[in-house]
Amino acid sequence: MTAQKRDDIKIGGNKILVLYKDLRKQYGKPEGQWTLWCKRPKTKLEKEKVIIGTILTQRTNWRNVELSFELMRKIGLKSLKDIYNLGGKNFNKFVQAIKPSGFYKIKAKYLFGVAEFFTKRKGEIRRDDLLNLKGVGKETADSILLYALEKPVFVIDEYTRRLVEKKKLAKNLSYDYLQRLFEKNIPRNWRLYQDFHALIVIDGKNKN
Repeated sequence: MTAQKRDDIKIGGNKILVLYKDLRKQYGKPEGQWTLWCKRPKTKLEKEKVIIGTILTQRTNWRNVELSFELMRKIGLKSLKDIYNLGGKNFNKFVQAIKPSGFYKIKAKYLFGVAEFFTKRKGEIRRDDLLNLKGVGKETADSILLYALEKPVFVIDEYTRRLVEKKKLAKNLSYDYLQRLFEKNIPRNWRLYQDFHALIVIDGKNKN
């Protein structure tokens, strides 16, 4: 890392903490989708719902995901194990259940793979394990780690990039750089990370 990049990360620190405080003052406790995602503690089923949601919410809104959850519930799909079992026996029925989320055929394949992984996996789950799954990129993997597995990993998305650019916190808007920027300048606490990221998304959607 160059001296300039180190300076960027250092300079951003106080501004980033101020940003969190401003967002918290403006919006309060994250609500809507985030009522579940930032809930503490979560039950096992709630954590699995978040994992499922990370796939279904790709390129759609949470309302559509909720419609998919309702259809899934009606056919008995409440857990990752349920998805793995049904997906292997009646894949078309599973595909139709998630149709409201859009891109449902490819999402069904991704979600079945994720369900299979979590159903069969024993022991610690690492970021690289998640990134090896089809349909799971950095943002999705980190969302699973942060919101479902409660690991202190800051999630970067398009709303984060826009806000960083608007506030002039950094010129480098790459995923890895921005993740380091946030993680190095705020306390390493997954609860804080959850709320902060959620508030960034809420702010971004409110200003669209």
